[in-house]
Amino acid sequence: MNSSERSTWESETPVLRCSDLHKTYGSRPVVKGISFEIAPGEAYGLLGPNGAGKTTVISIVCGLIYPEAGSVELCGKNLTRRDRQLRKLIGYVPQEIALYPELSARANLEFFGRLYGLRHRQLGERVQEALTTVGLFDRANDKVANYSGGMKRRLNIAAALLHRPRLLVLDEPTVGIDPQSRVSILDTVSDLRDQGTSVLYTTHYIEEASRLCDRIGIVDAGTLIAQGTERDLLEHLDGSRSVTLQGKGDLDRLAAVVKSWPDVECVHVSNDAIDVSCSSTADIVASLVSTAVNTKVQVHGVEVREPNLEHIFMSLTGKELRD
Repeated sequence: MNSSERSTWESETPVLRCSDLHKTYGSRPVVKGISFEIAPGEAYGLLGPNGAGKTTVISIVCGLIYPEAGSVELCGKNLTRRDRQLRKLIGYVPQEIALYPELSARANLEFFGRLYGLRHRQLGERVQEALTTVGLFDRANDKVANYSGGMKRRLNIAAALLHRPRLLVLDEPTVGIDPQSRVSILDTVSDLRDQGTSVLYTTHYIEEASRLCDRIGIVDAGTLIAQGTERDLLEHLDGSRSVTLQGKGDLDRLAAVVKSWPDVECVHVSNDAIDVSCSSTADIVASLVSTAVNTKVQVHGVEVREPNLEHIFMSLTGKELRD
C-alpha cells in the first residue's frame, strides 16, 4: 500500500472500528484492550500464535460473544446485541467447517441464502455467483461429504459471500489443507479485497499475512503489541538482522554468552539451532562461530537473513510465532 492509498483510507469512515476490547473467561483475561480499524477495501490481518486471542476478537466482532468492555462499530454505527440488520454487513467464515455433509454444495448455499433473506431468482444468482467465486461451480451438485478438506473450506467461504458483505471475517481459513487449496483460497480473498470487500483475516502463517494483508496487527497473550503495514513494522526493528547457527551441543550455554553482546537484541534456541537478532551482522557471524567452537558446539551451518515478520514477532515477544 502506498502513501496516497493510506491517506484515502484515513479520510473514509472505517468499515470496522474496534475500541479497547476486553474479554475474560473465568479469571483469565484473553483480550486486553485491543483496538484497530479496517478501511473500505482494506485487508487487515491479526497475526499471532494459537491461543493469542485472535478468535476471541473476531467472535466479538461477529456478535458471537460480548466483551466486558470496549465497543465495535460497523460503518460508523455502534454494533449492539439486537442490531441484526447491521450484522448483515458481515460475512463470517469460522475456523470449523459449518456445512451439511449429506447435502450438495448448491443445497447448502440455498439453505444459508434463505437465512440471509434471499429468495427465488436472486437466491439462484447469488448461489451461482458464490460457487463461481470459489471455483466450485462444476461440483455444485456433489455431496459435501465427497469433497476434499480444501473444497469444504472454499465452500465455507462461499456461504459467507451470498449476501455480498461489506466485511469478510475469516478465522484461520487455510489450516489443515493442501497447498493447492491454500493458494486458491488466498487468491479468492485477494480478489474480493481488490473488488472492494474489507477483510479481517486471522492467521499464524507469516507468509499469508505478508501476501494478503495491507496492514497487520501482531497479537500475543491477548494484547495487540504492534500494527501497521509490513514496511512500518520492519522499521520497528531499526535495521535488525538475523543470524542462525545450526549445530549440536550446549546451545543454551552459547545463547547465554551471546545475549550479553552489545549489538544483540534477541536470542532464541530451538531445533538444534540458535537464532540471533542483531542490529549489524558485520562482526556477529565470526564471533558466533568462534564462540560456538569454544563452547564445544559442533557447527553445521550459518545463515544470515534480512528482517521479516517473524523477526518482528520474535523481537517484540521473545518467542517464535508458532510457539
